[in-house]
Amino acid sequence: MFKEKIYVSFLLMGLVFAEIHFADAASFQSILSMRDRADAIDRLINERLTTLPEQLMRREGIDMWVLVAREYNEDPIVMTMLPGTAHSARRRTILVFMDEGDLGVKGYAVARYSVGSFFEARWDPDEEPDQWRALAKLIEENNPDTIGINVSNDFALADGLSHGEYLGLVDALSAEQKSKIVSAESLAVAWLETRTEQEMEIYPSIVEVAHNIIAEGFSETVIDPGRTTTEDVQWWYRERVRELHLQVWFHPSVTFQRNGEIGDLQGTILPGDLLHVDFGITYLRLNTDTQQHAYVLREGEQVPPVGLRQGLATSNRLQDILVNNFTVGRTGNEILRSARETAIGEGILPSIYTHPIGYHGHGAGPTIGMWDNQGDTLGRGDYPLFENTAFSIELNSTVSVPEWGGQRLRFKLEEDAFFDGQQTFYIDGRQKELILIQSQ
Repeated sequence: MFKEKIYVSFLLMGLVFAEIHFADAASFQSILSMRDRADAIDRLINERLTTLPEQLMRREGIDMWVLVAREYNEDPIVMTMLPGTAHSARRRTILVFMDEGDLGVKGYAVARYSVGSFFEARWDPDEEPDQWRALAKLIEENNPDTIGINVSNDFALADGLSHGEYLGLVDALSAEQKSKIVSAESLAVAWLETRTEQEMEIYPSIVEVAHNIIAEGFSETVIDPGRTTTEDVQWWYRERVRELHLQVWFHPSVTFQRNGEIGDLQGTILPGDLLHVDFGITYLRLNTDTQQHAYVLREGEQVPPVGLRQGLATSNRLQDILVNNFTVGRTGNEILRSARETAIGEGILPSIYTHPIGYHGHGAGPTIGMWDNQGDTLGRGDYPLFENTAFSIELNSTVSVPEWGGQRLRFKLEEDAFFDGQQTFYIDGRQKELILIQSQ
């Protein structure tokens, strides 16, 4: 069902994003030009702005949502609402969502210019030189019961109103207006975590590009065992992403585990090594986050040792256990506790550290464990799971490998997935077999 949509991609937006096959550089030719990317981003934003605010504001009980950003110190949520050609706010930009009842939610820009096609300009400096007073007049005209602002103790991405801008805002409001101010934390998180239909039509193609880059890097084209280092591969990934006119949102990590040596290691790659990569790209403002394993075949080997394959299968099983616990309304902490209990009951040694993904690699939404804390995460872990959200299913299991003298290895996987409220689907599949690298 979900997989049938993978190659629909840009069809509804009038843009063709062709199917990608991993083979050579030609397989990436369908990546859009910068001009077409801006058009695609605008279409995605317009769909969000015309469908989500009314639903989410009413769900969270907020009548007016006020977002304030200054050039180069933007509220991160404002950046998700700017047109595809915008790289920052202009001077001070104030965006206002107002629930106008039967007319729905309207967008206003208390700024010198309209912002995109949704936010109508509502400030004329010749009539009212004070921008804050112009905002106060707009609030007075609409008389909302609640005014949401982006302040949060738990979610950095929902805490975008800077102290100076907060002071400017409250100083311009009447006592009655100030009494209506509430935190828009839940609304801000909801905006960031909710994926739209068009986003989920293109997301598989974006994740597939990331998967193809990983596969290209974990191949004989890049890795010559005995010569190539993990650092070489890391920088190859950086250069390859640039060649494709894409961006990474963190520096790739490449390590290996080796028979007889403990831990995640770096250095020269040798036959018999179990490689690991952590890699993510940003494209059309959406992010990927993937961890996969490869095995460097020894001379005469055709397949990896059984213990390594079983280790990967164990982490696949842990993935299944985790996503089977995804239920609307459950908190991240509840999901974590239930998944760990089931996994431990099956004899798995689990570590779960799954996070939302979308406009940000480490997105806003329920935190489901942390690598350094397998207990409750206060605040972010107490946030509930909602439908139409995306996650990086990030975790590992520790497995004893008989062929390596019982050495305990960590099989660390991370794949992007979408939860529709009933089921969880891997956006472009998941790794179920080790990538194989031949020795020269």
